[in-house]
Amino acid sequence: MRDNSSAIVEFRPPLSPRPPAGLWWGLLGVAAFSFTVPFTRLAVGGLHPLFIGSGRAVLAAVLAAGALALTRQRPPRGVHWVRLAVVAGGIVVGFPLLTSFALSSVPASHGAVVIALLPAATATMAVLRGRERPPLAFWLVTGVGAVAAIAFASAQSGGFGQLHWTDLLLFGAVVAAAIGYAEGGLLARELGAWQTVSWALVLASPLMVFLMALSMSQQPPSATPVEWAAFAYLGVVSMFLGFFAWYHGLAIGPMAQVGQVQLIQPVLSICWAGLLLGEHLAWTTIIGGLAVVLCAGLAVRARLSPSPSSMPRRAEPAVPAR
Repeated sequence: MRDNSSAIVEFRPPLSPRPPAGLWWGLLGVAAFSFTVPFTRLAVGGLHPLFIGSGRAVLAAVLAAGALALTRQRPPRGVHWVRLAVVAGGIVVGFPLLTSFALSSVPASHGAVVIALLPAATATMAVLRGRERPPLAFWLVTGVGAVAAIAFASAQSGGFGQLHWTDLLLFGAVVAAAIGYAEGGLLARELGAWQTVSWALVLASPLMVFLMALSMSQQPPSATPVEWAAFAYLGVVSMFLGFFAWYHGLAIGPMAQVGQVQLIQPVLSICWAGLLLGEHLAWTTIIGGLAVVLCAGLAVRARLSPSPSSMPRRAEPAVPAR
């Protein structure tokens, strides 16, 4: 058979516009999520943490149920409900409640100290769950970026010290969100991006309605218009619209690399804390922020570089059609 025979199939490198598109969707989601910590800190100034953590989920669940009904989405089947329960436990129940209670005692900049670990945790969960194999350079840059993000955020809260109960809550929130992100990213490939978060919100809504009612019975909500606006953002954007972009980016994937875009999130969160809440931003903010963004950019570059396993193989003869 000649080399130019039409029966030879060429295996081209997997270069497509989808990986960059996944990164851009991930960036949009991270931009939306970057306001979560400062707005939660703002909302707890007048609202109980339990009301914020549960009420924002109820508000988002109402929007999700409406979107599902208007578009006549088919309910998930079988094991999908189990996987949705994992997503709901991480991003609907775990992260909002734990961060709301933690941020009632610490400033937003301190909250970003532990939450800066989320990209590394998400990447780990994504690799374990999604069986992805990013190149070694990606992991090296990711490690440096995670250290830079932690050091940067820690400098804003006075440096490393003994763990406080609020730090334990934030660590738990990171683990919960990482599990929810990884499982949700996989599930979004089967159910769709916005459908995944919508069904997770609906699934968790009975529990969150109960918790919201319990909070209101103990302490009726009373807040300023600004605090209510922050609460509305948490429910509409942080709990609903932001996940449209985030899960869509994770679904396009690869999840481990798209998850590293979160390295930029603590930088943005602390900047918003300074601009919106008046928290002091030292010169370390600029240096640390540049370091984290640089590492995130290098991680993206390593992600786009083809690994040896993805290089094109020698052409092989195709099976004749019958």
